[in-house]
Parts: sequence; structure tokens; C-alpha cells
Amino acid sequence: MVEKEGPEPADLAREFRVTASTIWKSDKAELDTGKRTDRMKTDEREELARLRRENTRLKEEREILI
Repeated sequence: MVEKEGPEPADLAREFRVTASTIWKSDKAELDTGKRTDRMKTDEREELARLRRENTRLKEEREILI
């Protein structure tokens, strides 16, 4: 529904007479159910964030030990 290089959610919302939030929720649902694969799912984004935090922590711990 909402593509990276397509209409803005606010524009779509006006056109279809819904809220921009509805457009975003629909887009998120399509990603999370696998109907779209052009971006990461919610759980993938959360895991990436967790792994980045862990990586930062491990780098800090390593610096302390060196």
C-alpha cells in the first residue's frame, strides 16, 4: 500500500478519507504478515535493535578488559 517512493500516507488518507494512522497500520500489518517484503518486519527491527545494543555493550566490555 505505502511504498518508499510513492504517495505519502497523509495524501492517501485524504484520498481514501481515512486517517494517516490507518494507512500506517495497514502498511505495518502487510509487512508483519509477509504480504510485503521490501522492509523488515516489526520483530526483525526489534531484534536488530537488541543486537546493536548488545554489540555496543560487548565492545565497551572488551575495551575495559584491554
